[in-house]
Amino acid sequence: MDRRRVAAERDCSRLDVFLAEALGMTRSAAKKLIDEGRVLRGGEPAKASRPVAAGEEFDVELPPPQILDLTPQDIPVDIVYEDEDVAVVNKPQGLTVHAGSGNWTGTLVNALLYRLSSLSTINGVVRPGIVHRIDKDTSGLLVVAKNDAAHLSLSAQIADKTCSRVYLALCEGLFREDAGHIETFIGRSPADRTKMAVVPAGKGRRAATNFEVVRRFPQGYTLVRFRLETGRTHQIRVHCRHVGHPIVGDPVYGTKKQKFRLDGQLLHACELSFTHPRTGERMTFTAPLPAHFVRVLDALERGEGGPG
Repeated sequence: MDRRRVAAERDCSRLDVFLAEALGMTRSAAKKLIDEGRVLRGGEPAKASRPVAAGEEFDVELPPPQILDLTPQDIPVDIVYEDEDVAVVNKPQGLTVHAGSGNWTGTLVNALLYRLSSLSTINGVVRPGIVHRIDKDTSGLLVVAKNDAAHLSLSAQIADKTCSRVYLALCEGLFREDAGHIETFIGRSPADRTKMAVVPAGKGRRAATNFEVVRRFPQGYTLVRFRLETGRTHQIRVHCRHVGHPIVGDPVYGTKKQKFRLDGQLLHACELSFTHPRTGERMTFTAPLPAHFVRVLDALERGEGGPG
């Protein structure tokens, strides 16, 4: 059994939320540990709903990792960097990051199990090594933890906003401002629980995105650079829809009329920066736009993709 002491660096509204961020796991997994009595404060079991004050310490008992039963698969994947602690992957559009209900093969995790010698176990057997994720139809960079120490460090950096993630997106319409800040609360859509939406403060979690216009196209599109402050599910996609500029090709939050032949949204994680968990070195990685994204930009350059 793995026992750890976790200290809170800032206040948090709920213990399960704090623990999920501190240990790099889902909130439901953190709540399960708490409900099983594996999280103690001063030797006494804590409750998932209790608030956490900065400086508080909790003793966490992590169960031994389950035997990994996912199948390693020889799926082509672009590993742009790898050492004994981390790997940085440039994920193609169309590849799901990790397995889920009814989808146990053909994922990035299956590919990583085949190509990497080890993966962290904190997120269990379904999501080994996965510290953060990007959507299936979003392309670009994500960092993978090869051991639990690296996982905890990277998760803390994401929680502390010292891990920088930058995206490029082609959006519908012309942004009026050259740069700005979008801040809302995001939660499950009350109209469709399979979607996320901007919701009242008490119904969701704070979501903050900074944006900067790269180029405006006269056909009515804007190439925009987004920098995440938080990492909520579908955050950039929801924020773009919220401000009236959905991402081109987005099958969930975009417009139904499609002027380009696309298999998903034109959203690419182009830059990733973090501090190496072992060496303390600040590392920055970039990934060029994929071919399907470049094809659309080239068409716009030629004057195509206008009204009609």
